[in-house]
Amino acid sequence: MPRLSAMLATAGLVAAAAVSIAAARPVRDVVPGPGTRADSTLEHADAGRIRGAASATVWLVEASDFQCPYCKQWHDETYPLILKEYVNTGKVRLAYLNFPLEMHQHAQVAAEAAMCASAQGKFWEMHDALFSSQAQWENLPNPMSVFEGLATKAGVNVAAWRTCVTSHATLPLIAADKDRLNRSGVGSTPTFFIGSQKIEGAYPIAVFRDALDKALAAAAKR
Repeated sequence: MPRLSAMLATAGLVAAAAVSIAAARPVRDVVPGPGTRADSTLEHADAGRIRGAASATVWLVEASDFQCPYCKQWHDETYPLILKEYVNTGKVRLAYLNFPLEMHQHAQVAAEAAMCASAQGKFWEMHDALFSSQAQWENLPNPMSVFEGLATKAGVNVAAWRTCVTSHATLPLIAADKDRLNRSGVGSTPTFFIGSQKIEGAYPIAVFRDALDKALAAAAKR
């Protein structure tokens, strides 16, 4: 199963900031070794946070935090249109990278909840559920009961998901995300990479249409 870092490199992310993403440590460098259960979990979790056709000529790479209000705003307002116009039509491939901010007390565990769902092929269901319910869990002392309910509705094997979360099985992958994004100069969420362009903030669809259309036009000339 292809690793995200390798896939991004293949996609030709040539901007200086994005090169750091593609050059980050691959998953194999942060797991115990090939063939282990941990390796398999991270391989599946890594691949599960990618959506869109393999034939897409442009990548949209998102650095996000599930407790970030601006990330939720982008998810609610712009993301559905990105899916409809670019991802579901086969033009663009979308990848989610975790950048949980320290100011958000539950951002790290929310990322683990999502990536453990990703290990079972349910990342995007959990992704949507976490953002949609952000107001319900962001101020709780312990949000795990809410997260488990969301995971159940997402259709995961709850026992396996719980073991994954409590053992912090996907934490190395989240740490690798943060490392590659720090190296890319990311300091806030949401931040996006489209071809050679970096976009910082929850901008409306017009900004992304402009960037994506330019990237698609450039890709068509190659």
